[in-house]
Amino acid sequence: MSEYRPGGFQILPPVIKNLLIINVLVFATTFVLKRAGIINLDYYLGLFHWKSPLFEPWQIITHMFMHGDFMHLFFNMFALWMFGNVIENTLGSVRFIIFYLICGLGAAVCHMLVFSWENAAALQLLSSYSEAAQMEAVYTTLSQGYGIAMPLATPMLGASGAIYGLLFAFGYLFPNLMIYVYFLFPLKAKYFVAIFTLLELFAGFRNNPADNVAHFAHLGGMLFAFLLLRTWGISSKNIYRY
Repeated sequence: MSEYRPGGFQILPPVIKNLLIINVLVFATTFVLKRAGIINLDYYLGLFHWKSPLFEPWQIITHMFMHGDFMHLFFNMFALWMFGNVIENTLGSVRFIIFYLICGLGAAVCHMLVFSWENAAALQLLSSYSEAAQMEAVYTTLSQGYGIAMPLATPMLGASGAIYGLLFAFGYLFPNLMIYVYFLFPLKAKYFVAIFTLLELFAGFRNNPADNVAHFAHLGGMLFAFLLLRTWGISSKNIYRY
């Protein structure tokens, strides 16, 4: 039986390497500018709901390079390195970056749709406000940390949707490879992915706002990974042709 241990590739493929560099640089820049009191890039590059006065089209892409804190960045980049190496070396760099971005965009779409459903009452009320009143409500919420405009003042940050797409692809394409959980406990990739999917489903439907995690964005990344691989006709049965 084949086994997969993190670090099996000694040379990073180009897209993975550049994604790691970009994410670290964006995080460092955001941290320095925020600490200096110059600007908080979360409010410009994070993804706001499309009805928010803070929404900008470029956020659909830029939110994938933003992270809330160091641990958020670390775990996303570790997963990108761990699973992304295999996927990029298998699919090739061009197809890999398309896959990564589409999973991230798909995750954002799913998050937005679920977010709209969960906050339908608040969004409907806020839509009756004038643009100036919406803006005032949003900035009041940002300064005080609560308010009716919370759905419009909450950005989504992180590459997690795209990362979960990579996780799904790894389990889908290499279902019987062994992953060493915490570097100690062997588990087949297909079971590893199944466990993560069930945990995200449970957490998503539990809908605990205190965990501050976009669970349906993670599931959306996995869904779009599946749809894209099916569209390309790539599976565990023919993966070695690519």
